[in-house]
Amino acid sequence: MSPTFDHGGNVFGMARQLGTQAAGIADFSASINPLGLSPLVKQAITSALDSLVHYPDASHQELKQALADYHGVSPASIAVANGSTELIYRLPALLPGRRALIVSPAFSEYRHALDQHQWESRAFILKAEDGFALDVDTLAQALDEGYDALYLCNPGNPSGLLYPPETMEHVYRLCRAAGIFLVLDEAFMDFCEDASAKQLVATGDNAVVLRSMTKFFAIPGLRLGYAIANEALSERLDAVGGPWSVNTLALAAGVAAIHDTGYNRQTIEYVRQERSNLVERLSRLPMLTVYPSDVNFLLVEITNGMSAAELRERLLPSLLLIRDCSNFVGLTPQFFRIAVRTREENGRLLECLENILE
Repeated sequence: MSPTFDHGGNVFGMARQLGTQAAGIADFSASINPLGLSPLVKQAITSALDSLVHYPDASHQELKQALADYHGVSPASIAVANGSTELIYRLPALLPGRRALIVSPAFSEYRHALDQHQWESRAFILKAEDGFALDVDTLAQALDEGYDALYLCNPGNPSGLLYPPETMEHVYRLCRAAGIFLVLDEAFMDFCEDASAKQLVATGDNAVVLRSMTKFFAIPGLRLGYAIANEALSERLDAVGGPWSVNTLALAAGVAAIHDTGYNRQTIEYVRQERSNLVERLSRLPMLTVYPSDVNFLLVEITNGMSAAELRERLLPSLLLIRDCSNFVGLTPQFFRIAVRTREENGRLLECLENILE
């Protein structure tokens, strides 16, 4: 049996276990852009190699300006970090209070980060039978029990469901009226940018938007993320990380990624088409329930009694890796997540699933 991991994307460890090369594994467990690095990003990384003899730009000024222009916010409202997960771990020390509510199922690092700073956290569990919809009135009742922070991911991870702007505005106003700090994780919002709440919270005093550049721009190995918040909080987020937390190659890649608009448009269209194909084929299998998604992954439930862990094991000999979601709070052992990958890789997965489940 393979070991259990807290997250997807452990392709190198799995390659060692299987006695193969990582390049031969189709990793559906990590939701990374199937188009890979954009040509502009590759060029920027190569051009920046000679700069490695110098310390990185600790001010992150060029990347902050590029992000500010892209999002229509002030550069001072942006804090850059070594991945959005690093920001998740910086935040609890900066927030007032000690009780947090986490809209779940959700990224486990929220709770781990809160635990490190002696916060008490509780899960507000969204139900599969409701399609993981967020009922704001029910959320308001839960918040009445007394919380200092609310953690919410939009689009949801692992659900893939996008909450519309009017819902997010309602949540934001609710938190503001109750004096609750909103931590809004938009790690996958690049796939549906128009729904971002960035403008709503950029100048507010009780919220932060977290963004990842590793998923949409396919640079998880470089690690790059940022926060959008009011200037005071952004400055504190920058300061608490210490100098040089983001390396020179990541900074160069980030600027190039934001400027490669052609690649970005191509990504959105490619993922939309391949996601639609995946949903259509998966939905033909009567023992699977596929949940709606607006991003580059799908949450799937097995209904014939097989567990996601068993399915994962049966796919490994074909060098296909899926994300067993049984360790997400609120999900049963029958849930798994798959990334939208290339047409060829998606076809391999579908063929194997049909052979195993039919």
